[in-house]
Amino acid sequence: MSYRDETKVVQIGDRKIGGGNPILIQSMTNTKTEDVAGTVEQILRLERAGCEIIRCTVPTEEAAKAIKEIKKQIHIPLVADIHFDHKMAIAAMENGADKIRINPGNIGSRERVKAVVSVARERQIPIRVGVNSGSLEKPLLEKYGGVTPEGIVESALDKVHMIEDLGYDNLVISIKSSNVMACVKAHELLAGKTPYPLHVGITESGTVRSGNVKSALGLGMILSRGIGDTIRVSLTGDPVEEIYTAKLILRTLELRKGGIEVVSCPTCGRTQIDLIGLATKVEQLVADYPLDIKVAVMGCVVNGPGEAREADIGVAGGIKEGLLIRKGEILRKVPEAELLNALKEELDHWEA
Repeated sequence: MSYRDETKVVQIGDRKIGGGNPILIQSMTNTKTEDVAGTVEQILRLERAGCEIIRCTVPTEEAAKAIKEIKKQIHIPLVADIHFDHKMAIAAMENGADKIRINPGNIGSRERVKAVVSVARERQIPIRVGVNSGSLEKPLLEKYGGVTPEGIVESALDKVHMIEDLGYDNLVISIKSSNVMACVKAHELLAGKTPYPLHVGITESGTVRSGNVKSALGLGMILSRGIGDTIRVSLTGDPVEEIYTAKLILRTLELRKGGIEVVSCPTCGRTQIDLIGLATKVEQLVADYPLDIKVAVMGCVVNGPGEAREADIGVAGGIKEGLLIRKGEILRKVPEAELLNALKEELDHWEA
Protein backbone atom coordinates (compact mmCIF):
# COMPACT_ATOMS: atom_id res chain seq x y z
CA MET A 1 0.00 0.00 0.00
CA SER A 2 1.26 3.48 -0.87
CA TYR A 3 0.26 5.77 2.00
CA ARG A 4 1.30 8.84 0.00
CA ASP A 5 -1.57 8.24 -2.42
CA GLU A 6 -4.07 8.55 0.44
CA THR A 7 -2.75 11.63 2.24
CA LYS A 8 -4.59 14.93 2.30
CA VAL A 9 -3.73 17.38 -0.48
CA VAL A 10 -2.08 20.53 0.88
CA GLN A 11 -1.39 23.66 -1.17
CA ILE A 12 1.96 25.38 -0.54
CA GLY A 13 2.24 28.50 -2.64
CA ASP A 14 1.62 27.33 -6.19
CA ARG A 15 2.53 23.70 -5.47
CA LYS A 16 0.44 20.80 -4.16
CA ILE A 17 1.70 17.95 -2.02
CA GLY A 18 -0.03 14.81 -0.77
CA GLY A 19 -2.77 12.78 -2.40
CA GLY A 20 -0.37 11.09 -4.79
CA ASN A 21 1.10 14.34 -6.12
CA PRO A 22 4.81 14.15 -7.04
CA ILE A 23 7.21 14.02 -4.09
CA LEU A 24 8.78 17.47 -3.86
CA ILE A 25 12.39 18.25 -2.95
CA GLN A 26 13.04 20.76 -0.19
CA SER A 27 16.13 22.41 1.20
CA MET A 28 16.93 25.08 3.77
CA THR A 29 19.07 28.16 3.38
CA ASN A 30 22.12 28.53 5.63
CA THR A 31 22.43 32.27 5.07
CA LYS A 32 21.21 34.91 7.49
CA THR A 33 17.62 35.46 6.34
CA GLU A 34 18.05 39.15 7.13
CA ASP A 35 20.66 39.24 4.33
CA VAL A 36 18.16 39.44 1.48
CA ALA A 37 20.72 39.53 -1.35
CA GLY A 38 22.72 36.61 0.01
CA THR A 39 19.63 34.55 0.73
CA VAL A 40 18.11 35.20 -2.70
CA GLU A 41 21.41 34.29 -4.40
CA GLN A 42 21.47 30.95 -2.60
CA ILE A 43 17.80 30.20 -3.29
CA LEU A 44 18.25 30.90 -7.01
CA ARG A 45 21.20 28.48 -7.09
CA LEU A 46 19.02 25.90 -5.34
CA GLU A 47 16.22 26.48 -7.84
CA ARG A 48 18.60 25.86 -10.75
CA ALA A 49 19.69 22.60 -9.11
CA GLY A 50 16.06 21.46 -8.79
CA CYS A 51 14.86 22.63 -5.37
CA GLU A 52 11.07 22.93 -5.27
CA ILE A 53 10.36 24.28 -1.77
CA ILE A 54 12.75 26.35 0.36
CA ARG A 55 12.80 26.90 4.12
CA CYS A 56 14.36 29.93 5.82
CA THR A 57 14.85 30.48 9.53
CA VAL A 58 12.96 33.41 11.05
CA PRO A 59 14.48 34.21 14.46
CA THR A 60 13.97 37.99 14.34
CA GLU A 61 11.52 40.66 13.23
CA GLU A 62 14.05 41.76 10.62
CA ALA A 63 14.14 38.21 9.21
CA ALA A 64 10.34 38.13 9.05
CA LYS A 65 10.29 41.41 7.13
CA ALA A 66 12.99 40.10 4.78
CA ILE A 67 10.63 37.34 3.63
CA LYS A 68 8.54 39.89 1.73
CA GLU A 69 11.58 41.06 -0.27
CA ILE A 70 12.95 37.55 -0.78
CA LYS A 71 9.61 36.34 -2.13
CA LYS A 72 9.66 39.00 -4.84
CA GLN A 73 12.87 37.56 -6.29
CA ILE A 74 12.40 33.77 -6.12
CA HIS A 75 10.12 31.31 -7.90
CA ILE A 76 9.42 28.53 -5.39
CA PRO A 77 7.31 28.41 -2.20
CA LEU A 78 8.99 29.68 0.96
CA VAL A 79 8.56 28.06 4.38
CA ALA A 80 9.34 30.02 7.53
CA ASP A 81 11.14 28.02 10.23
CA ILE A 82 10.02 29.13 13.68
CA HIS A 83 11.31 28.23 17.13
CA PHE A 84 10.15 29.51 20.53
CA ASP A 85 8.65 32.87 19.51
CA HIS A 86 5.05 32.68 18.28
CA LYS A 87 5.23 36.34 17.26
CA MET A 88 7.79 35.40 14.59
CA ALA A 89 5.35 32.85 13.15
CA ILE A 90 2.66 35.52 12.86
CA ALA A 91 5.09 38.07 11.41
CA ALA A 92 6.35 35.55 8.85
CA MET A 93 2.82 34.83 7.66
CA GLU A 94 2.01 38.52 7.48
CA ASN A 95 5.07 38.99 5.28
CA GLY A 96 4.08 36.30 2.80
CA ALA A 97 5.42 32.94 4.00
CA ASP A 98 3.73 30.13 2.07
CA LYS A 99 3.96 27.74 5.01
CA ILE A 100 5.30 27.84 8.55
CA ARG A 101 7.17 25.14 10.42
CA ILE A 102 6.62 25.07 14.17
CA ASN A 103 6.96 22.70 17.08
CA PRO A 104 3.95 23.69 19.21
CA GLY A 105 5.81 22.26 22.20
CA ASN A 106 8.40 25.04 22.16
CA ILE A 107 6.05 27.84 21.08
CA GLY A 108 4.69 28.14 24.60
CA SER A 109 1.17 28.24 25.98
CA ARG A 110 -1.96 27.02 24.23
CA GLU A 111 -3.00 30.64 23.81
CA ARG A 112 0.15 31.37 21.82
CA VAL A 113 -0.42 28.37 19.59
CA LYS A 114 -4.02 29.50 19.18
CA ALA A 115 -2.85 32.95 18.05
CA VAL A 116 -0.61 31.35 15.39
CA VAL A 117 -3.37 29.02 14.21
CA SER A 118 -5.82 31.92 14.00
CA VAL A 119 -3.61 33.81 11.52
CA ALA A 120 -2.86 30.62 9.56
CA ARG A 121 -6.59 29.90 9.24
CA GLU A 122 -7.34 33.47 8.19
CA ARG A 123 -4.69 33.33 5.45
CA GLN A 124 -5.07 29.60 4.67
CA ILE A 125 -1.38 29.00 5.29
CA PRO A 126 -0.34 25.39 6.01
CA ILE A 127 1.41 24.57 9.25
CA ARG A 128 4.13 21.95 9.29
CA VAL A 129 4.19 20.34 12.72
CA GLY A 130 7.81 19.34 13.24
CA VAL A 131 9.06 17.08 16.02
CA ASN A 132 12.70 16.00 16.31
CA SER A 133 14.08 13.29 18.57
CA GLY A 134 16.10 15.96 20.37
CA SER A 135 12.98 17.90 21.32
CA LEU A 136 11.07 15.04 22.95
CA GLU A 137 9.27 16.12 26.12
CA LYS A 138 10.42 14.86 29.54
CA PRO A 139 7.18 12.92 30.32
CA LEU A 140 7.57 10.96 27.06
CA LEU A 141 11.25 10.31 27.76
CA GLU A 142 10.23 8.90 31.14
CA LYS A 143 7.30 6.95 29.71
CA TYR A 144 9.36 5.20 27.06
CA GLY A 145 12.70 5.10 28.85
CA GLY A 146 14.45 7.51 26.52
CA VAL A 147 14.10 8.59 22.90
CA THR A 148 12.10 5.96 21.00
CA PRO A 149 10.12 5.84 17.76
CA GLU A 150 6.94 5.37 19.81
CA GLY A 151 7.69 8.51 21.81
CA ILE A 152 8.43 10.57 18.71
CA VAL A 153 5.13 9.52 17.12
CA GLU A 154 3.12 10.18 20.28
CA SER A 155 4.68 13.63 20.60
CA ALA A 156 3.85 14.50 16.99
CA LEU A 157 0.26 13.28 17.25
CA ASP A 158 -0.23 15.21 20.49
CA LYS A 159 0.79 18.43 18.68
CA VAL A 160 -1.41 17.63 15.70
CA HIS A 161 -4.42 16.97 17.94
CA MET A 162 -3.80 20.28 19.72
CA ILE A 163 -4.08 22.17 16.42
CA GLU A 164 -7.04 20.08 15.27
CA ASP A 165 -8.80 20.94 18.53
CA LEU A 166 -8.30 24.58 17.61
CA GLY A 167 -10.27 23.91 14.42
CA TYR A 168 -7.48 23.74 11.86
CA ASP A 169 -6.39 20.82 9.69
CA ASN A 170 -4.27 22.39 6.94
CA LEU A 171 -1.27 20.47 8.24
CA VAL A 172 1.93 18.70 7.25
CA ILE A 173 3.86 16.51 9.70
CA SER A 174 7.56 15.85 10.05
CA ILE A 175 9.19 13.49 12.55
CA LYS A 176 12.95 13.36 12.36
CA SER A 177 15.82 11.62 14.07
CA SER A 178 19.53 11.34 13.40
CA ASN A 179 19.18 7.62 14.15
CA VAL A 180 18.31 6.09 10.78
CA MET A 181 16.57 2.94 11.97
CA ALA A 182 14.61 4.82 14.65
CA CYS A 183 13.48 7.31 12.02
CA VAL A 184 12.34 4.53 9.68
CA LYS A 185 10.44 2.81 12.50
CA ALA A 186 8.77 6.05 13.55
CA HIS A 187 7.47 6.66 10.03
CA GLU A 188 6.14 3.12 9.83
CA LEU A 189 4.27 3.70 13.10
CA LEU A 190 2.90 7.06 12.01
CA ALA A 191 1.76 6.09 8.49
CA GLY A 192 -1.93 5.30 8.48
CA LYS A 193 -2.57 7.00 11.83
CA THR A 194 -2.92 10.42 10.27
CA PRO A 195 -4.29 11.75 6.96
CA TYR A 196 -1.70 14.50 6.64
CA PRO A 197 1.21 14.62 4.18
CA LEU A 198 4.57 13.68 5.68
CA HIS A 199 7.81 15.58 5.15
CA VAL A 200 10.67 13.10 5.43
CA GLY A 201 14.32 13.54 6.30
CA ILE A 202 17.15 12.22 8.45
CA THR A 203 18.06 15.18 10.67
CA GLU A 204 21.64 16.11 11.55
CA SER A 205 22.87 13.39 9.19
CA GLY A 206 26.37 14.86 8.94
CA THR A 207 28.82 15.92 6.27
CA VAL A 208 28.34 15.34 2.55
CA ARG A 209 29.95 11.90 2.78
CA SER A 210 28.26 10.47 5.88
CA GLY A 211 25.06 12.47 5.38
CA ASN A 212 24.57 11.14 1.87
CA VAL A 213 24.91 7.54 3.06
CA LYS A 214 22.53 8.00 6.02
CA SER A 215 20.01 9.92 3.94
CA ALA A 216 20.09 7.46 1.05
CA LEU A 217 19.52 4.54 3.40
CA GLY A 218 16.90 6.21 5.60
CA LEU A 219 14.96 7.99 2.89
CA GLY A 220 15.26 4.97 0.63
CA MET A 221 13.66 2.68 3.21
CA ILE A 222 10.92 5.14 4.11
CA LEU A 223 10.04 6.12 0.54
CA SER A 224 10.10 2.52 -0.68
CA ARG A 225 7.38 1.74 1.89
CA GLY A 226 5.07 4.23 0.17
CA ILE A 227 5.62 6.88 2.86
CA GLY A 228 6.62 10.49 2.28
CA ASP A 229 5.24 13.43 0.30
CA THR A 230 8.21 15.82 0.46
CA ILE A 231 11.85 15.15 1.30
CA ARG A 232 14.95 16.96 2.47
CA VAL A 233 18.49 15.61 2.56
CA SER A 234 20.14 17.40 5.50
CA LEU A 235 23.87 17.90 4.93
CA THR A 236 26.58 19.93 6.62
CA GLY A 237 27.73 21.69 3.48
CA ASP A 238 26.48 23.59 0.45
CA PRO A 239 22.71 22.98 0.35
CA VAL A 240 22.92 22.53 -3.43
CA GLU A 241 24.47 19.13 -2.67
CA GLU A 242 21.22 18.24 -0.88
CA ILE A 243 19.26 18.73 -4.08
CA TYR A 244 21.54 16.56 -6.21
CA THR A 245 21.32 13.75 -3.66
CA ALA A 246 17.54 14.03 -3.27
CA LYS A 247 17.04 13.86 -7.04
CA LEU A 248 19.26 10.81 -7.29
CA ILE A 249 17.41 9.06 -4.46
CA LEU A 250 14.04 9.66 -6.13
CA ARG A 251 15.30 8.54 -9.55
CA THR A 252 16.97 5.44 -8.12
CA LEU A 253 13.68 4.45 -6.46
CA GLU A 254 11.88 5.17 -9.76
CA LEU A 255 9.75 7.77 -8.02
CA ARG A 256 10.81 10.46 -10.46
CA LYS A 257 11.60 10.60 -14.14
CA GLY A 258 13.69 13.13 -15.98
CA GLY A 259 17.28 14.21 -15.75
CA ILE A 260 20.28 12.36 -17.10
CA GLU A 261 21.46 9.35 -15.11
CA VAL A 262 25.21 8.79 -15.21
CA VAL A 263 26.60 5.28 -14.73
CA SER A 264 30.33 4.63 -14.58
CA CYS A 265 32.58 1.67 -13.94
CA PRO A 266 34.72 1.46 -10.78
CA THR A 267 38.01 1.34 -12.81
CA CYS A 268 40.53 -1.49 -12.87
CA GLY A 269 44.04 -2.17 -14.11
CA ARG A 270 42.85 -2.00 -17.74
CA THR A 271 41.88 1.65 -17.39
CA GLN A 272 44.08 3.81 -19.64
CA ILE A 273 42.46 7.22 -19.12
CA ASP A 274 41.65 9.47 -16.18
CA LEU A 275 38.24 7.86 -15.72
CA ILE A 276 37.57 9.36 -12.29
CA GLY A 277 38.20 12.87 -13.61
CA LEU A 278 36.18 12.20 -16.77
CA ALA A 279 33.20 10.73 -14.90
CA THR A 280 33.15 13.74 -12.56
CA LYS A 281 33.21 16.14 -15.51
CA VAL A 282 30.45 14.21 -17.26
CA GLU A 283 28.28 14.36 -14.15
CA GLN A 284 28.78 18.14 -14.01
CA LEU A 285 28.14 18.48 -17.75
CA VAL A 286 24.80 16.66 -17.80
CA ALA A 287 23.33 18.42 -14.77
CA ASP A 288 21.69 21.14 -16.87
CA TYR A 289 20.26 18.93 -19.65
CA PRO A 290 16.48 18.25 -19.39
CA LEU A 291 16.88 14.82 -21.01
CA ASP A 292 15.54 11.58 -19.60
CA ILE A 293 18.40 9.33 -20.72
CA LYS A 294 21.25 7.24 -19.33
CA VAL A 295 24.91 8.13 -19.99
CA ALA A 296 27.67 5.58 -19.41
CA VAL A 297 31.33 6.35 -18.69
CA MET A 298 33.48 3.22 -19.07
CA GLY A 299 37.16 2.78 -18.42
CA CYS A 300 38.29 0.52 -21.26
CA VAL A 301 37.39 -0.57 -24.79
CA VAL A 302 37.41 -4.26 -23.84
CA ASN A 303 34.04 -4.32 -22.07
CA GLY A 304 32.96 -0.71 -22.57
CA PRO A 305 30.63 -1.13 -25.56
CA GLY A 306 28.94 -4.17 -24.06
CA GLU A 307 28.58 -2.74 -20.57
CA ALA A 308 27.26 0.52 -22.00
CA ARG A 309 24.63 -1.25 -24.13
CA GLU A 310 21.82 -0.38 -21.72
CA ALA A 311 22.82 3.27 -21.78
CA ASP A 312 21.54 5.66 -24.42
CA ILE A 313 24.98 7.10 -25.02
CA GLY A 314 28.40 6.57 -23.52
CA VAL A 315 32.15 6.88 -23.74
CA ALA A 316 34.76 4.19 -23.20
CA GLY A 317 38.43 4.95 -22.68
CA GLY A 318 41.43 3.56 -24.56
CA ILE A 319 45.10 4.49 -24.82
CA LYS A 320 45.02 8.28 -25.27
CA GLU A 321 41.70 7.94 -27.06
CA GLY A 322 38.18 6.71 -26.46
CA LEU A 323 35.06 5.46 -28.13
CA LEU A 324 31.79 7.31 -28.45
CA ILE A 325 28.99 4.74 -28.13
CA ARG A 326 25.25 4.92 -28.73
CA LYS A 327 23.06 2.06 -27.48
CA GLY A 328 26.01 -0.33 -27.60
CA GLU A 329 27.07 0.64 -31.13
CA ILE A 330 30.39 2.43 -31.67
CA LEU A 331 29.89 5.79 -33.37
CA ARG A 332 33.55 6.82 -33.68
CA LYS A 333 36.95 7.02 -32.05
CA VAL A 334 37.83 10.30 -30.35
CA PRO A 335 41.14 11.57 -28.89
CA GLU A 336 41.03 11.48 -25.07
CA ALA A 337 41.24 15.27 -24.79
CA GLU A 338 38.14 15.62 -26.98
CA LEU A 339 35.91 12.95 -25.39
CA LEU A 340 33.98 15.35 -23.18
CA ASN A 341 33.34 17.79 -26.03
CA ALA A 342 32.26 14.95 -28.30
CA LEU A 343 29.75 13.80 -25.69
CA LYS A 344 28.50 17.37 -25.24
CA GLU A 345 28.00 17.71 -28.99
CA GLU A 346 25.89 14.55 -29.03
CA LEU A 347 23.77 15.77 -26.10
CA ASP A 348 23.30 19.20 -27.69
CA HIS A 349 21.74 17.54 -30.74
CA TRP A 350 20.08 14.64 -28.97
CA GLU A 351 17.07 13.05 -30.58
CA ALA A 352 15.73 9.79 -29.20
